[in-house]
Amino acid sequence: MAFERSRKQLLDNDAIAAWIFLTPALLMLGIFLIFPIAYLFYLSFTTGSFTAAGVRWVGFNNYLRLILNPDFWQVLSNTCYFTIATVIPSLVIPLGLAALLNRNIAWRGLLRSAYFLPSIVSIVAAGLGFRWLFQTDGPVNTWLNAIGISPIPWLGSNIWAMPVIILLSIWKQLGFNMVVFLAGLQAIPPSRYEAAELDGANAWQQFWYITLPGLRPTLIFATITTAIFTLRGFEQIYVVTGGGPLNSTNILVYYIYQEAFGQFDFGYAAAAATVLLLVALVLVYIQLRTWDEE
Repeated sequence: MAFERSRKQLLDNDAIAAWIFLTPALLMLGIFLIFPIAYLFYLSFTTGSFTAAGVRWVGFNNYLRLILNPDFWQVLSNTCYFTIATVIPSLVIPLGLAALLNRNIAWRGLLRSAYFLPSIVSIVAAGLGFRWLFQTDGPVNTWLNAIGISPIPWLGSNIWAMPVIILLSIWKQLGFNMVVFLAGLQAIPPSRYEAAELDGANAWQQFWYITLPGLRPTLIFATITTAIFTLRGFEQIYVVTGGGPLNSTNILVYYIYQEAFGQFDFGYAAAAATVLLLVALVLVYIQLRTWDEE
């Protein structure tokens, strides 16, 4: 009886009960998120090694190597280009599709399913498909040749290789974002549009003054998830171009992989990974501040 009474008193205390229920989740968060990040930060100040005995403290030497390495700056520039050129179309195109498919049009269900299919296709399979499409004697160049345009060495050009990777990433993210926007659109009360129509608002005014403000939380979620998906893009680079030609499609995630598991320079790779983490945090912070101000 005394034990039961004591347990009941503990659970009646809201703070203690909350900590009891939160503890398993916090433990998992600490083991699989906080500890790896802390260890990564520590490793970036060492030589890194497969064994603890081989780890040697080098201070800021790895970060200095990053700053002085022209390849790193090219990779960082590639990452910024890839992220910006992928995120914006990956939001604009699905938003337009969602607005269209939220109406009563013919074959609406079939079209929704068709646009969602890319998101369930393996990124490796999609990468192999795009590699076949854009090879020198592939279907894309065959079509271009049929309309009188000279074939383009898509994957062998340091100008055109990145647009192929960007197109693949946009195609892969399109269906997921479209479904997210559809859910957001269906949460906006129809009475707002009815009132706007009575006031004489046209379709563009309704979209600008009702749809976009109503989608604000959805846009924040879609922007952050798309940016994270883009920043951690690895498979498409690995499968389609391998970071080439001339390092033109190499982005931070693939660069980290090369340094860690190609050169076995774990300390340097950890420093590059720390920079990637900071870039992601800054990007998310800017996005949240931008939406908050608006």
